[in-house]
Amino acid sequence: MRIDAHQHFWDPARHEYPWMAGDAMDPVRRAFTPDDLRPVLRAADIDGTILVQTISSVAETREFLQLAAANDFVAGVVGWVDLTSPAVRDDLDELLDGPGGSRLVGIRHQVHDEADPEWLGRDDVRRGLAAVLQRGLSYDLLVRARELPAAVDVVRAFPDLRFVLDHGAKPRIAAGADPEWTERMPGLAAAPNVAVKLSGMVTEANWSTWTAADLRPFVERVVHWFGPDRLLFGSDWPVCLLVGTYDEIRTALDAALPTLSPSDRDLLYGGNAKRTYRLEGWSRAAD
Repeated sequence: MRIDAHQHFWDPARHEYPWMAGDAMDPVRRAFTPDDLRPVLRAADIDGTILVQTISSVAETREFLQLAAANDFVAGVVGWVDLTSPAVRDDLDELLDGPGGSRLVGIRHQVHDEADPEWLGRDDVRRGLAAVLQRGLSYDLLVRARELPAAVDVVRAFPDLRFVLDHGAKPRIAAGADPEWTERMPGLAAAPNVAVKLSGMVTEANWSTWTAADLRPFVERVVHWFGPDRLLFGSDWPVCLLVGTYDEIRTALDAALPTLSPSDRDLLYGGNAKRTYRLEGWSRAAD
């Protein structure tokens, strides 16, 4: 079973997306829906996806759960709740008990947009993470090198919570090197409860001149640090369309990877996502 562990839907006519500001985002400033993705997945021989939140909105999460219930290729949803809210437990229970609630597999917040690099260390945030753990969900870490020390602390504080690091912590690929990232990532990889998505890295390279060779030093380090049983493939569609097609992104990742055995590739392209997001009960109907 092949799973894309990181994709999005959005509609600028219905929601505002602060990260979509600027002319560079014009190519993706339109609605992207399941009807857009379905033929792409079929052509790429991908069975299912993890649909990931794009804004700090419980309403968006409700919409995504309903989309998951109506589209069998969406195996799970990583949604958003306000971890700092005193009502976080009730918010999570409402989502789990609502339409499509069985497809909620994790929670995420745009930590790298917070002014405080120690946001993950706040008492109210950790109270929220405890509620996520109690409900058997995972937590996606969206951080850069700046936030990695706080991320290391929090994954050690919650050894029973499954964490998934998005986009390999967004190294500065366009610069050719990221010493801070290189120094701090091994500490996070040392925590056995953290998996990592090989996703979204191509948009950290130079958009107009990137090649798989630009990605390779960073991808190889991630593979070395985490090992094949904690790697997840993610396209970051449709963000990836800023720099290439779905097929081009996946081909580039294959070219950037060190040699993997067939069984390790199966883990990368589905097995690890199935285990990490607890998708054992999910299956896709035949087309």
